[in-house]
Amino acid sequence: MTEFVAGLIDVFAETPLSGNPLAVVEDADALDTDAMRRIAREFNQAETTFLLKSERADWKLRSFTASGAEVFGAGHNALGAWLWLGYHGHLGALETAKTFHQEIGDDVLPITLQARDGRLHGRMRQAALRLGTPLDTLEPLAEALGLRLDDLRTDPAPRAADTGAAHLMVRALDRAAVDRAEPSAEKLVTVLRSAAAEGCYLYAFDQSAPADAYARFFNPAMGLWEDSATGTAAGPLTAYLGAQGRLAADNELTIEQGVRMGRRSLLHVRLAPDPELSGSGVVVLRGVLQV
Repeated sequence: MTEFVAGLIDVFAETPLSGNPLAVVEDADALDTDAMRRIAREFNQAETTFLLKSERADWKLRSFTASGAEVFGAGHNALGAWLWLGYHGHLGALETAKTFHQEIGDDVLPITLQARDGRLHGRMRQAALRLGTPLDTLEPLAEALGLRLDDLRTDPAPRAADTGAAHLMVRALDRAAVDRAEPSAEKLVTVLRSAAAEGCYLYAFDQSAPADAYARFFNPAMGLWEDSATGTAAGPLTAYLGAQGRLAADNELTIEQGVRMGRRSLLHVRLAPDPELSGSGVVVLRGVLQV
């Protein structure tokens, strides 16, 4: 039996038991892919991130959903892992900002951490925006989301946007329409496949919301019904809005997510010119994993 230091960190959270929980496993080089999938199933979180040595970067990260699907991109799976490393002293003193590099799939991406007001904050750059083809019609999408056709808007058009993982960006009429969505997993998977997207980011701009945008994320194809904070969707949304001329370079978009799940999260993304995702987190559990 082998022991690994492991635990949980709430990402994009200001207080425990909010934000998006991430399971983290340290020094996971001895684990093969099957073992990682089984451990992710045991933790049963949206994602579990394994920390490994890298010849290309400071650390290599591999992340799996509870259903065993490996996910890529620099989202809560990456930010949470680096905050974990920082809180447990693996990154040295962070009173001044320090930049590290992370290997995620084929990409090597920078991340900057700094301690402020007794907490660690991370900023990480995502890959350049890649866009899919806009959907030809919205009827199947509206039906898959359990919404009326007039609950959806076409400015900008729903399409897959990718800065590390491809997700379908869907603008809703308002915050209330986002909350009304009750997706059909089977129908939504069909729409996502046609759009060459992994998940669906349903968002709205609403003056009554306390953030710039209000969103929910669904990814039934990966066994993730709803996610409370999705950096790999917030980044491409910000980049897509920038490409449409709706967000100027160096502007920051704040996205509120997870409210319907009782885990309110705030994600901050700045165009620089590629999306730069930032946030903090809270370690809620640290222990020993025996496998």
